[in-house]
Amino acid sequence: MKLKNVAAVGTLALATALALSACSGSSTGGTTTDAATPSAAAPSIDFASLSGTITAGGSSAQANAEAAWITAFTAQAKGVTINYDKSQGSGGGVTNWLAGSYDFAGSDSPLKDDQQASSQAICGAGGALNLPVYLDGVAVIYNLPGVTDLNLSSATIAKIFSLQITTWNDPAIAAENPDATLPATAITTVTRSDGSGTTTNFTNYLSQTQPTIWTNAPGNAWPIAGSSAQQGGSGVVNTVKAGEGTIGYADHSAIGDLTSANIQVGTGSDYVPFSAEGASNAFTAAATTKDTGVKGDLAQSVDYTKITEADAYPIPLISYQILCTTFADEAQGELTKAFVSYVASDQGQQIAAKNAGSAPIPADMLAEIQTSLELVK
Repeated sequence: MKLKNVAAVGTLALATALALSACSGSSTGGTTTDAATPSAAAPSIDFASLSGTITAGGSSAQANAEAAWITAFTAQAKGVTINYDKSQGSGGGVTNWLAGSYDFAGSDSPLKDDQQASSQAICGAGGALNLPVYLDGVAVIYNLPGVTDLNLSSATIAKIFSLQITTWNDPAIAAENPDATLPATAITTVTRSDGSGTTTNFTNYLSQTQPTIWTNAPGNAWPIAGSSAQQGGSGVVNTVKAGEGTIGYADHSAIGDLTSANIQVGTGSDYVPFSAEGASNAFTAAATTKDTGVKGDLAQSVDYTKITEADAYPIPLISYQILCTTFADEAQGELTKAFVSYVASDQGQQIAAKNAGSAPIPADMLAEIQTSLELVK
């Protein structure tokens, strides 16, 4: 069975429309009175009382969602300015946050154990919370004129990105695409040059599903020399778009009009394109909350080998907003908590879905996030 590709990238204008719709509802809550909008999981927010500036940065995968969230939130909280620097990538976002430069970091992977320990320098003994607020997928994007429908297994992807498969008409690719006319064009792999949570997710997927082919340890730095290394997700997307025969990986919300491959699910004959529903089903099948020893922390562990059904997308991407449990400035903590609470509400998730094509975080997880945020002070 082969499903069809689904384009799911919205526009920032929709965020403005949603923000205006939100303004027409309650002035003290995160909900609208529109019957089509689910009630928000967030507690009541007194937007009129909020003022100040939130400074944050990190994950470029979150960029479209962050822009939409900021537009919608500040349309209601008119005394608030929010600056999110997507150019840092997840690695730079966490580094700057640990240095005390950000109120929260956007990251496509939770803090490592040593980073959680380091966070006590700015957060106190309570440490930091990893809150999963954005759910999407890592898309395998390519530029191959004449080939608009491409199937790839995890084994073939691992061989391509480890430079074992070097031409597009390789027998392994041809076997998975019997109806395609594949040229002898050389393959150019395009990867991230910066510390990237998207790279962490992608290499985790390769390491778990093809450990005998992908023998490199997963991490946020690309481990193999010889690719076209680019800064940020936009750098990967633009390079793939500009070069015939290229292949890369990026958050699905950022790929624009590029074509993404259908990814084999499990070991069967199903090749699945990205869809928000597929990402949500993968989250349910494969994600569990890790015990980090920090009360309220919701860092997730993903077992990609558990994604075996054709209704799930095989490479989900869970992205976090990371913040202290205790802020040095209590007022700043309350302001940041209000924004994150809005992001982790039904309305915030709906805005991300409309503008970034992401999948809403499941309702039970949103409720857990709101409970965790009660610890922030």
